[in-house]
Amino acid sequence: MLRSLGNIYRLGIKELRSVLADPVLVILLVWTFTFAIYEVAQNAKMEVANASVAIVDEDRSELSRRIQDAFLPPYFRPAVEITGAQIDQAMDAGKFIFVIDIPPRFEADLLSGQKPEVQVNIDATAMSVAGTGASYIQTIISQETLDFMDARGSAAETPLNVVVRANFNPNLNSTWFMAVMEIVNNVTILAMILTGAALIREREHGTIEHLLVMPVTSAEIMTSKVWANGLVIVVAAALSLTFVVQGLLQVPIAGSKTLFIAGAIIYLFSITSLGILLATMARSMPQFGLLAIPVFVVMNLLSGSTTPMESMPEWLQAIMQASPSTHYVSFSQAVLYRGAWIDIVWPQMLIMGAIGCVFFAVALFRFRRTIVNFS
Repeated sequence: MLRSLGNIYRLGIKELRSVLADPVLVILLVWTFTFAIYEVAQNAKMEVANASVAIVDEDRSELSRRIQDAFLPPYFRPAVEITGAQIDQAMDAGKFIFVIDIPPRFEADLLSGQKPEVQVNIDATAMSVAGTGASYIQTIISQETLDFMDARGSAAETPLNVVVRANFNPNLNSTWFMAVMEIVNNVTILAMILTGAALIREREHGTIEHLLVMPVTSAEIMTSKVWANGLVIVVAAALSLTFVVQGLLQVPIAGSKTLFIAGAIIYLFSITSLGILLATMARSMPQFGLLAIPVFVVMNLLSGSTTPMESMPEWLQAIMQASPSTHYVSFSQAVLYRGAWIDIVWPQMLIMGAIGCVFFAVALFRFRRTIVNFS
Protein backbone atom coordinates (compact mmCIF):
# COMPACT_ATOMS: atom_id res chain seq x y z
CA MET A 1 0.00 0.00 0.00
CA LEU A 2 2.77 2.46 0.94
CA ARG A 3 4.63 1.63 -2.26
CA SER A 4 1.50 2.25 -4.32
CA LEU A 5 0.87 5.58 -2.59
CA GLY A 6 4.47 6.56 -3.18
CA ASN A 7 4.15 5.77 -6.88
CA ILE A 8 0.95 7.82 -7.11
CA TYR A 9 2.62 10.72 -5.32
CA ARG A 10 5.75 10.73 -7.50
CA LEU A 11 3.77 10.34 -10.73
CA GLY A 12 1.52 13.19 -9.61
CA ILE A 13 4.54 15.44 -8.97
CA LYS A 14 5.73 14.62 -12.49
CA GLU A 15 2.30 15.61 -13.78
CA LEU A 16 2.34 18.90 -11.87
CA ARG A 17 5.76 19.76 -13.26
CA SER A 18 4.50 18.98 -16.75
CA VAL A 19 1.54 21.34 -16.33
CA LEU A 20 3.55 24.16 -14.76
CA ALA A 21 6.24 23.84 -17.43
CA ASP A 22 3.71 24.44 -20.20
CA PRO A 23 3.35 28.25 -20.58
CA VAL A 24 0.18 27.92 -22.66
CA LEU A 25 -1.59 25.92 -19.94
CA VAL A 26 -0.40 28.33 -17.24
CA ILE A 27 -1.65 31.34 -19.20
CA LEU A 28 -4.96 29.54 -19.83
CA LEU A 29 -5.39 28.82 -16.12
CA VAL A 30 -4.59 32.39 -15.09
CA TRP A 31 -6.84 33.89 -17.77
CA THR A 32 -9.75 31.55 -17.07
CA PHE A 33 -9.87 32.13 -13.33
CA THR A 34 -9.14 35.88 -13.36
CA PHE A 35 -9.88 38.04 -16.42
CA ALA A 36 -12.48 35.70 -17.91
CA ILE A 37 -14.51 35.55 -14.69
CA TYR A 38 -14.25 39.31 -14.13
CA GLU A 39 -15.27 40.25 -17.67
CA VAL A 40 -18.21 37.85 -17.85
CA ALA A 41 -19.50 38.72 -14.39
CA GLN A 42 -19.09 42.47 -14.86
CA ASN A 43 -20.26 42.91 -18.45
CA ALA A 44 -22.48 39.96 -19.41
CA LYS A 45 -25.49 41.31 -17.56
CA MET A 46 -28.79 39.47 -17.36
CA GLU A 47 -30.80 42.32 -15.84
CA VAL A 48 -32.07 45.35 -17.74
CA ALA A 49 -29.24 47.82 -18.35
CA ASN A 50 -29.09 50.58 -20.99
CA ALA A 51 -31.98 49.03 -22.92
CA SER A 52 -32.90 50.96 -26.06
CA VAL A 53 -36.44 52.38 -26.13
CA ALA A 54 -38.42 54.20 -28.81
CA ILE A 55 -41.68 56.11 -28.34
CA VAL A 56 -44.41 56.62 -30.94
CA ASP A 57 -46.25 59.57 -29.42
CA GLU A 58 -49.56 59.92 -31.25
CA ASP A 59 -51.15 61.80 -28.36
CA ARG A 60 -48.75 64.73 -27.88
CA SER A 61 -50.12 65.38 -24.40
CA GLU A 62 -48.63 66.17 -21.03
CA LEU A 63 -49.06 62.56 -19.90
CA SER A 64 -47.36 61.10 -22.99
CA ARG A 65 -44.41 63.45 -22.46
CA ARG A 66 -44.19 62.39 -18.81
CA ILE A 67 -44.07 58.75 -19.85
CA GLN A 68 -41.35 59.46 -22.39
CA ASP A 69 -39.26 61.36 -19.84
CA ALA A 70 -39.61 58.56 -17.27
CA PHE A 71 -37.20 56.25 -19.12
CA LEU A 72 -33.89 57.00 -17.46
CA PRO A 73 -30.47 55.38 -17.01
CA PRO A 74 -29.18 52.99 -15.82
CA TYR A 75 -32.05 50.72 -16.82
CA PHE A 76 -32.99 52.45 -20.07
CA ARG A 77 -31.41 54.81 -22.53
CA PRO A 78 -33.29 58.07 -23.09
CA ALA A 79 -36.34 57.29 -25.22
CA VAL A 80 -36.08 58.13 -28.93
CA GLU A 81 -39.19 59.43 -30.64
CA ILE A 82 -40.11 57.79 -33.97
CA THR A 83 -43.22 57.62 -36.16
CA GLY A 84 -45.61 54.73 -36.49
CA ALA A 85 -44.37 54.02 -40.01
CA GLN A 86 -40.83 53.49 -38.68
CA ILE A 87 -41.71 50.79 -36.14
CA ASP A 88 -41.26 47.72 -38.37
CA GLN A 89 -38.09 48.99 -39.97
CA ALA A 90 -36.53 49.93 -36.62
CA MET A 91 -37.44 46.58 -35.06
CA ASP A 92 -36.18 44.62 -38.08
CA ALA A 93 -32.86 46.46 -37.95
CA GLY A 94 -32.50 45.74 -34.22
CA LYS A 95 -32.24 49.44 -33.32
CA PHE A 96 -34.58 49.19 -30.35
CA ILE A 97 -35.49 46.44 -27.90
CA PHE A 98 -38.73 48.18 -26.88
CA VAL A 99 -41.05 50.38 -28.94
CA ILE A 100 -43.97 51.98 -27.09
CA ASP A 101 -46.94 53.23 -29.10
CA ILE A 102 -49.09 55.77 -27.24
CA PRO A 103 -52.43 56.12 -29.11
CA PRO A 104 -54.21 59.39 -30.02
CA ARG A 105 -56.44 60.91 -27.30
CA PHE A 106 -54.72 58.76 -24.66
CA GLU A 107 -54.83 61.47 -21.98
CA ALA A 108 -58.32 62.63 -22.91
CA ASP A 109 -59.73 59.10 -22.79
CA LEU A 110 -58.22 58.55 -19.36
CA LEU A 111 -59.69 61.77 -17.99
CA SER A 112 -63.11 60.82 -19.40
CA GLY A 113 -63.06 57.52 -17.51
CA GLN A 114 -62.20 55.22 -20.39
CA LYS A 115 -59.40 52.62 -20.41
CA PRO A 116 -57.16 53.23 -23.43
CA GLU A 117 -54.42 50.76 -24.32
CA VAL A 118 -50.71 51.37 -24.83
CA GLN A 119 -48.93 49.01 -27.19
CA VAL A 120 -45.44 47.78 -26.21
CA ASN A 121 -43.48 46.06 -28.98
CA ILE A 122 -40.62 43.89 -27.75
CA ASP A 123 -37.66 42.38 -29.58
CA ALA A 124 -37.85 38.95 -27.95
CA THR A 125 -34.49 37.88 -29.40
CA ALA A 126 -33.02 39.82 -26.46
CA MET A 127 -34.25 37.11 -24.12
CA SER A 128 -32.20 38.20 -21.10
CA VAL A 129 -33.95 41.57 -20.84
CA ALA A 130 -37.23 41.15 -22.74
CA GLY A 131 -39.35 39.76 -19.92
CA THR A 132 -37.92 41.87 -17.12
CA GLY A 133 -37.85 45.00 -19.28
CA ALA A 134 -41.51 44.58 -20.21
CA SER A 135 -42.37 44.41 -16.52
CA TYR A 136 -40.36 47.57 -15.85
CA ILE A 137 -42.08 49.40 -18.70
CA GLN A 138 -45.51 48.35 -17.47
CA THR A 139 -44.65 49.63 -13.99
CA ILE A 140 -43.32 52.94 -15.33
CA ILE A 141 -46.40 53.61 -17.47
CA SER A 142 -48.78 52.61 -14.67
CA GLN A 143 -46.99 54.74 -12.09
CA GLU A 144 -46.81 57.81 -14.32
CA THR A 145 -50.48 57.42 -15.17
CA LEU A 146 -51.50 57.08 -11.52
CA ASP A 147 -49.42 60.12 -10.54
CA PHE A 148 -50.93 62.14 -13.38
CA MET A 149 -54.48 61.17 -12.46
CA ASP A 150 -53.85 61.71 -8.76
CA ALA A 151 -52.62 65.26 -9.43
CA ARG A 152 -56.03 65.95 -10.96
CA GLY A 153 -57.95 64.31 -8.15
CA SER A 154 -59.32 61.49 -10.31
CA ALA A 155 -56.97 58.57 -9.64
CA ALA A 156 -58.54 55.29 -8.62
CA GLU A 157 -57.32 53.78 -5.38
CA THR A 158 -55.10 50.73 -5.70
CA PRO A 159 -56.84 47.78 -4.00
CA LEU A 160 -53.60 46.34 -2.58
CA ASN A 161 -49.90 46.94 -2.33
CA VAL A 162 -47.66 44.04 -3.32
CA VAL A 163 -44.32 43.96 -1.52
CA VAL A 164 -41.63 41.83 -3.18
CA ARG A 165 -38.57 40.66 -1.26
CA ALA A 166 -35.72 39.05 -3.18
CA ASN A 167 -33.76 36.59 -1.05
CA PHE A 168 -30.01 35.87 -1.43
CA ASN A 169 -29.58 38.63 -4.05
CA PRO A 170 -31.70 41.60 -2.90
CA ASN A 171 -30.60 43.93 -5.71
CA LEU A 172 -31.06 41.23 -8.38
CA ASN A 173 -27.49 41.90 -9.45
CA SER A 174 -26.43 39.51 -12.20
CA THR A 175 -22.76 39.97 -11.27
CA TRP A 176 -23.36 37.97 -8.09
CA PHE A 177 -24.84 35.12 -10.11
CA MET A 178 -22.50 35.18 -13.11
CA ALA A 179 -19.28 35.31 -11.06
CA VAL A 180 -19.92 32.13 -9.10
CA MET A 181 -21.40 30.25 -12.05
CA GLU A 182 -18.36 31.13 -14.16
CA ILE A 183 -16.13 29.48 -11.58
CA VAL A 184 -18.33 26.38 -11.68
CA ASN A 185 -18.25 26.25 -15.49
CA ASN A 186 -14.51 26.90 -15.68
CA VAL A 187 -13.80 24.15 -13.17
CA THR A 188 -15.72 21.74 -15.38
CA ILE A 189 -14.13 22.55 -18.72
CA LEU A 190 -10.55 22.94 -17.47
CA ALA A 191 -10.59 19.77 -15.37
CA MET A 192 -11.87 17.82 -18.34
CA ILE A 193 -9.32 19.33 -20.73
CA LEU A 194 -6.26 19.11 -18.46
CA THR A 195 -6.64 15.45 -17.55
CA GLY A 196 -7.62 14.36 -21.05
CA ALA A 197 -4.81 16.39 -22.59
CA ALA A 198 -2.33 14.86 -20.11
CA LEU A 199 -3.12 11.37 -21.37
CA ILE A 200 -3.06 12.42 -25.03
CA ARG A 201 0.23 14.23 -24.44
CA GLU A 202 1.80 11.08 -22.95
CA ARG A 203 0.76 9.16 -26.05
CA GLU A 204 1.85 11.78 -28.60
CA HIS A 205 5.23 12.47 -26.95
CA GLY A 206 5.99 8.79 -26.47
CA THR A 207 6.51 9.13 -22.70
CA ILE A 208 3.91 6.46 -22.07
CA GLU A 209 6.58 3.96 -23.13
CA HIS A 210 8.60 4.99 -20.08
CA LEU A 211 5.60 4.38 -17.85
CA LEU A 212 5.07 0.91 -19.32
CA VAL A 213 8.53 -0.26 -18.27
CA MET A 214 8.25 1.18 -14.77
CA PRO A 215 6.93 -0.90 -11.82
CA VAL A 216 3.64 1.03 -11.71
CA THR A 217 0.09 -0.06 -12.42
CA SER A 218 -2.46 1.59 -14.70
CA ALA A 219 -4.54 2.50 -11.64
CA GLU A 220 -1.57 4.34 -10.13
CA ILE A 221 -0.90 6.22 -13.37
CA MET A 222 -4.52 7.27 -13.71
CA THR A 223 -4.90 8.21 -10.04
CA SER A 224 -1.81 10.42 -10.23
CA LYS A 225 -3.28 12.32 -13.17
CA VAL A 226 -6.56 12.74 -11.32
CA TRP A 227 -5.08 14.17 -8.14
CA ALA A 228 -2.41 16.31 -9.77
CA ASN A 229 -4.66 18.02 -12.32
CA GLY A 230 -7.49 18.23 -9.80
CA LEU A 231 -5.17 19.97 -7.34
CA VAL A 232 -4.24 22.61 -9.91
CA ILE A 233 -7.92 23.36 -10.62
CA VAL A 234 -9.08 23.44 -7.00
CA VAL A 235 -6.25 25.80 -6.00
CA ALA A 236 -7.03 28.08 -8.94
CA ALA A 237 -10.76 28.03 -8.10
CA ALA A 238 -10.13 28.81 -4.42
CA LEU A 239 -7.83 31.73 -5.26
CA SER A 240 -10.31 33.03 -7.84
CA LEU A 241 -13.19 32.84 -5.36
CA THR A 242 -11.20 34.79 -2.77
CA PHE A 243 -9.38 37.42 -4.81
CA VAL A 244 -11.54 37.88 -7.92
CA VAL A 245 -15.11 37.15 -6.81
CA GLN A 246 -14.94 38.42 -3.23
CA GLY A 247 -12.11 40.92 -3.59
CA LEU A 248 -12.36 42.48 -7.04
CA LEU A 249 -16.07 42.00 -7.80
CA GLN A 250 -17.20 42.50 -4.17
CA VAL A 251 -19.60 39.54 -4.33
CA PRO A 252 -20.63 38.42 -0.82
CA ILE A 253 -20.22 34.70 -0.12
CA ALA A 254 -22.90 33.52 2.27
CA GLY A 255 -21.56 30.06 3.07
CA SER A 256 -18.34 28.27 3.92
CA LYS A 257 -15.53 28.39 1.39
CA THR A 258 -14.01 25.34 3.03
CA LEU A 259 -17.18 23.35 2.38
CA PHE A 260 -17.27 24.62 -1.19
CA ILE A 261 -13.67 23.47 -1.76
CA ALA A 262 -14.48 20.07 -0.24
CA GLY A 263 -17.37 19.68 -2.66
CA ALA A 264 -15.16 20.88 -5.51
CA ILE A 265 -12.62 18.14 -4.71
CA ILE A 266 -15.33 15.47 -4.94
CA TYR A 267 -16.63 17.00 -8.17
CA LEU A 268 -13.13 17.16 -9.65
CA PHE A 269 -12.72 13.46 -8.96
CA SER A 270 -15.73 12.91 -11.23
CA ILE A 271 -14.74 15.35 -13.98
CA THR A 272 -11.08 14.39 -14.18
CA SER A 273 -12.14 10.75 -14.47
CA LEU A 274 -14.53 11.77 -17.25
CA GLY A 275 -11.70 13.64 -18.98
CA ILE A 276 -9.52 10.51 -18.98
CA LEU A 277 -12.47 8.45 -20.21
CA LEU A 278 -12.95 10.79 -23.16
CA ALA A 279 -9.22 10.78 -23.87
CA THR A 280 -9.24 6.99 -24.15
CA MET A 281 -11.80 7.35 -26.95
CA ALA A 282 -9.67 9.80 -28.94
CA ARG A 283 -6.48 9.15 -30.88
CA SER A 284 -5.23 12.73 -31.07
CA MET A 285 -5.61 16.11 -29.39
CA PRO A 286 -7.95 17.50 -32.07
CA GLN A 287 -10.21 14.45 -31.72
CA PHE A 288 -10.25 14.87 -27.96
CA GLY A 289 -11.16 18.54 -28.30
CA LEU A 290 -14.01 17.78 -30.68
CA LEU A 291 -15.26 15.13 -28.28
CA ALA A 292 -14.92 17.17 -25.09
CA ILE A 293 -16.54 20.39 -26.31
CA PRO A 294 -20.05 19.00 -27.02
CA VAL A 295 -19.96 17.01 -23.77
CA PHE A 296 -19.12 20.18 -21.83
CA VAL A 297 -21.72 22.29 -23.65
CA VAL A 298 -24.51 19.83 -22.82
CA MET A 299 -23.37 19.49 -19.21
CA ASN A 300 -23.17 23.27 -18.86
CA LEU A 301 -26.46 24.25 -20.49
CA LEU A 302 -28.52 21.51 -18.83
CA SER A 303 -26.92 21.60 -15.37
CA GLY A 304 -29.11 24.38 -14.01
CA SER A 305 -26.34 27.00 -14.09
CA THR A 306 -28.02 29.06 -16.83
CA THR A 307 -31.68 27.98 -16.63
CA PRO A 308 -33.57 26.40 -13.72
CA MET A 309 -33.86 22.61 -13.78
CA GLU A 310 -37.58 22.97 -13.07
CA SER A 311 -38.11 24.60 -16.47
CA MET A 312 -36.86 21.50 -18.30
CA PRO A 313 -39.00 18.48 -19.22
CA GLU A 314 -39.19 15.86 -16.49
CA TRP A 315 -37.55 13.17 -18.64
CA LEU A 316 -34.60 15.48 -19.30
CA GLN A 317 -34.30 16.32 -15.60
CA ALA A 318 -34.12 12.60 -14.87
CA ILE A 319 -31.37 12.06 -17.47
CA MET A 320 -29.31 14.98 -16.18
CA GLN A 321 -29.22 13.43 -12.71
CA ALA A 322 -26.49 11.19 -14.15
CA SER A 323 -24.32 14.27 -14.75
CA PRO A 324 -22.13 15.39 -11.83
CA SER A 325 -22.39 19.00 -13.04
CA THR A 326 -26.09 19.05 -12.16
CA HIS A 327 -25.38 18.19 -8.54
CA TYR A 328 -22.32 20.45 -8.36
CA VAL A 329 -24.32 23.47 -9.52
CA SER A 330 -27.02 22.70 -6.95
CA PHE A 331 -24.34 22.24 -4.29
CA SER A 332 -22.49 25.47 -5.18
CA GLN A 333 -25.62 27.60 -5.25
CA ALA A 334 -26.76 26.22 -1.90
CA VAL A 335 -23.39 26.81 -0.21
CA LEU A 336 -22.23 30.08 -1.76
CA TYR A 337 -25.59 31.83 -2.24
CA ARG A 338 -27.79 30.49 0.53
CA GLY A 339 -25.21 29.66 3.19
CA ALA A 340 -26.18 25.99 3.40
CA TRP A 341 -24.10 23.68 5.57
CA ILE A 342 -23.21 20.00 5.15
CA ASP A 343 -26.47 18.77 6.70
CA ILE A 344 -28.26 20.17 3.64
CA VAL A 345 -25.81 19.48 0.81
CA TRP A 346 -24.49 16.05 1.80
CA PRO A 347 -26.81 14.28 -0.71
CA GLN A 348 -25.25 16.21 -3.60
CA MET A 349 -21.75 15.42 -2.33
CA LEU A 350 -22.61 11.73 -2.00
CA ILE A 351 -24.09 11.56 -5.50
CA MET A 352 -21.08 13.35 -7.02
CA GLY A 353 -18.79 10.85 -5.32
CA ALA A 354 -20.84 7.89 -6.56
CA ILE A 355 -20.88 9.18 -10.14
CA GLY A 356 -17.14 9.79 -9.88
CA CYS A 357 -16.55 6.17 -8.84
CA VAL A 358 -18.48 4.98 -11.89
CA PHE A 359 -16.54 7.30 -14.23
CA PHE A 360 -13.24 6.25 -12.64
CA ALA A 361 -13.99 2.54 -12.98
CA VAL A 362 -15.03 2.83 -16.64
CA ALA A 363 -12.09 5.11 -17.44
CA LEU A 364 -9.66 2.72 -15.70
CA PHE A 365 -11.02 -0.20 -17.73
CA ARG A 366 -10.56 1.67 -20.99
CA PHE A 367 -7.18 3.06 -19.87
CA ARG A 368 -5.90 -0.45 -19.26
CA ARG A 369 -7.07 -1.51 -22.70
CA THR A 370 -5.36 1.55 -24.21
CA ILE A 371 -2.06 0.62 -22.55
CA VAL A 372 -2.35 -3.00 -23.71
CA ASN A 373 -3.11 -1.95 -27.28
CA PHE A 374 -0.28 0.57 -27.22
CA SER A 375 2.23 -1.99 -25.97
